[in-house]
Amino acid sequence: MKFLSLFTKAPQHQRFAYRPRFYDEQKEEMQERENRIRKEVERERGIVNETQGEHRSRIAGSFHAARRRNKPTTGANVVMIRLGVLLFLSIFIIAFLQWGKPVLYSLFLFIPVYIYLKFKSK
Repeated sequence: MKFLSLFTKAPQHQRFAYRPRFYDEQKEEMQERENRIRKEVERERGIVNETQGEHRSRIAGSFHAARRRNKPTTGANVVMIRLGVLLFLSIFIIAFLQWGKPVLYSLFLFIPVYIYLKFKSK
């Protein structure tokens, strides 16, 4: 077996060139703004016509900016809903411990009636 391995190419370690990249988000956004402003100025002067690629970059930029502006809702309405659900659950647990299964059955009757009335009003 050793005789056959003399005629084959011996495996060598794989080499690769790793060049680390540095990404500066602020610099990238600044360059995009500068390019967009230059193109707008040229368009106002009538030098360059707008192409499809420019539309796409502007649309993508708008979505990116809107995503940054969008913040999770922490308004008073959300807090009131959470408080209402917590109050309802605590009253239900106290009533269930006090009176037992009839409270559970009344809840099962109340839910379909509530859903019916909610969709009937719309």
